[in-house]
Amino acid sequence: QFQLKESGPGLVKASQTLSLTCTVSGGPITTAYDAWSWIRQAPGKGLEWMGVIDYDGITAINPSLKSRASISRDTSKNQFSLHLGSVTPEDTAVYYCARDKSALSPPKQRSWDEYDHWGQGTQVTVSS
Repeated sequence: QFQLKESGPGLVKASQTLSLTCTVSGGPITTAYDAWSWIRQAPGKGLEWMGVIDYDGITAINPSLKSRASISRDTSKNQFSLHLGSVTPEDTAVYYCARDKSALSPPKQRSWDEYDHWGQGTQVTVSS
C-alpha cells in the first residue's frame, strides 16, 4: 500500500519559484510501470494535471505550464518534486501528488480514475 505525502511552503510570493516534494512510502518510485504525477485544484475549479515522472525518470509536463514547470526525483529518498517558476496568485491551489500504476510510453495525463493513490494535498497560496 503506497502512501504519498506532499511538503513545501504554504505561502509563496509572486514571481518566486514554488518547490514541492512528494515523499512516497510503501515501495520504490522506480517500480516498473509506476508513474507519479502532480495535480492541483484552484479554488472553485476542477483538477488540473500538471505533469508526471515515470519509473524510468522520464517526464512530461502539461503544455500550458511547460515553460514554467519541471519535475525531478531523488530515488535515494524515494521522493519526487515539482518546481514551478514565476508564480502568480493564479497558482494558488491545493497541490496533490498521485500515482498511476500503468505508465504510458511516453508518460502523459490519465483519466482521474487511473490514479489509485493520492497524497492528502497541500495548500499553497501565492501572494501578490
